[in-house]
Amino acid sequence: MERLASFSNDPFDKPPCRGCSSYLSEPYVKCAECGPPPFLLCLQCFTRGFEYKKHQSDHTYEIMTSDFPVLDPNWTAQEEMSLLEAVMDCGFGNWQDVANQMCTKSKEECEKHYMKHFINNPLFASTLLNLKQAEEVQHQETAIPFHPADDPPRPTFDSLLSRDMAGYMPARADFVEEFDNYAEWDLRDIDFVEDDSDILHALKIAVVDIYHSRLKERQRRKKIIRDHGLINLRKFQILERRYPKEVQDLYETMRRFARILGPVEHDKFIESHALEFELRREIKRLQEYRAAGITNFCSARTYDHLKKSRDEERLKRTMLSEVLQYIQDSSACQQWLSRQADIDSGLTPTVPVPSTTGRRSAPPLNLTGLPGTEKLNEKEKELCQMVRLVPGAYLEYKAALVNECNKQGGLRLAQARALIKIDVNKTRKIYDFLIREGYITKA
Repeated sequence: MERLASFSNDPFDKPPCRGCSSYLSEPYVKCAECGPPPFLLCLQCFTRGFEYKKHQSDHTYEIMTSDFPVLDPNWTAQEEMSLLEAVMDCGFGNWQDVANQMCTKSKEECEKHYMKHFINNPLFASTLLNLKQAEEVQHQETAIPFHPADDPPRPTFDSLLSRDMAGYMPARADFVEEFDNYAEWDLRDIDFVEDDSDILHALKIAVVDIYHSRLKERQRRKKIIRDHGLINLRKFQILERRYPKEVQDLYETMRRFARILGPVEHDKFIESHALEFELRREIKRLQEYRAAGITNFCSARTYDHLKKSRDEERLKRTMLSEVLQYIQDSSACQQWLSRQADIDSGLTPTVPVPSTTGRRSAPPLNLTGLPGTEKLNEKEKELCQMVRLVPGAYLEYKAALVNECNKQGGLRLAQARALIKIDVNKTRKIYDFLIREGYITKA
């Protein structure tokens, strides 16, 4: 059995017993195998062996109680929580009211225990001091080298740099327009008077609370700007350019998470991804060497040199194939040559290259050496050349259409298109050719 603390004094705060539906009071039993939600039983139902749905009486269980000491052998955990709640309700120093609310300890016992364990406890004091020092160190080590003492640039009003800095005024260390700049307008007509009803007074208090939350959001955004050094935007962008293109894209994508992480954690996150990118690129390069049978870096340098030469040769062949695309059109070829001359001389090309997606008749297909060519007659060869269809595919389409025509006693163009799934224009040309040559008939 395990004793666990339940820090609520009010039994109505606990869920009811699953057996008798009565409000639970400590100690009570919690099934360790059922849940969530937790399956809780009072001691009476537990002793009767109450079972419900999946819960069985032989399940392991836990005794839920706060009747055990934490800081002082004479104070239970429930009394510790009662003391903290009483001090919160009555205020520090009102020990008589605290003792009256607790009902189990005297005024002197409450004061002595609270001062000893919650005020003068060296363990708590050292822990709070360490947390405060760690927080100060974290604020001092900002990721971007920007501190409040830095002098941001002072651009002229309404200039490009001023707009980049969101209207920041270095002399006042503030912005021309605040975030949610008109938040104060909701308070301009509010006046608290004694004749207000309770509902009206509560509504006015709610409006003030809303205004307070909007001010907190304004300060939160200012803190993000200050901690991450976003005031001096140009300096921030220069620091970003030290990363390769892929990491810069990641930086831009993950910038929205900077509001969640601190400046140091955010930059560590980006740096770790930059390191991962470099490692992956190096591993890929080494794997390429290994696939090429290279086992030392001297051979790797020779391989890189030869690979660069091969890439340049491949680029030249690509340029030659591009020229061959325009060789049949003299004007397009002349424009392409003029453009390349401008590029080689370092000038901006002024002659646009015509798009290769324009409608131009493709050259006839060369059937030399293609399988099935010997089975075609001259008219069929001419059709395959003009339609740019290999003989083997044409023979399959022809056989399918002829068989379907024999079954149906005729064939429509729509049936031919449903039978052979190719370009509709090619299908029409094949269909018309077979009709013209008498291989098939129209339905």
